[in-house]
Amino acid sequence: MRLFYWTAFWVFLFDQATKYLVVHAMDLRMLGRIDVWPPYLNLRMAWNYGINFGLMAGDNPVTRWVLIAVALVISGAVLWWVHHEPAGRWQKIAAGLLVGGALGNVIDRLIYGAVADFLNMSCCGINNPYAFNVADIAVFVGAFGLVLLPAGKKPS
Repeated sequence: MRLFYWTAFWVFLFDQATKYLVVHAMDLRMLGRIDVWPPYLNLRMAWNYGINFGLMAGDNPVTRWVLIAVALVISGAVLWWVHHEPAGRWQKIAAGLLVGGALGNVIDRLIYGAVADFLNMSCCGINNPYAFNVADIAVFVGAFGLVLLPAGKKPS
């Protein structure tokens, strides 16, 4: 169980630290863009009021609170699952990634009213117009891991 909590904690902390560094210390919120290693890695400030790829976007307080509630319910369900079902080491890590990332984005919605996205990557002639953050990566990898990783052994 500790593995789940530590993974969630470090993901959450790393997400919030990178957001603080980029948004505030590097002042991306005012600059709007910083080319780091074009086109492979760029910083592009984007306030995401919706979910992935701008779905459900709009600066609507109801949407904000619904998305916060959904993230908290999903995090609670994953926490319940980890406590009540046999999960292997990698499933606990995946669950921690998902919950840590989800809580990182919840904090953004509480503080800023939107999720701070800033990573933008393009390659091979494909121009990616979307930005994301560390929490988004963690949620994606965690959800993917929970679906694909084998369950832990059932107690006999």
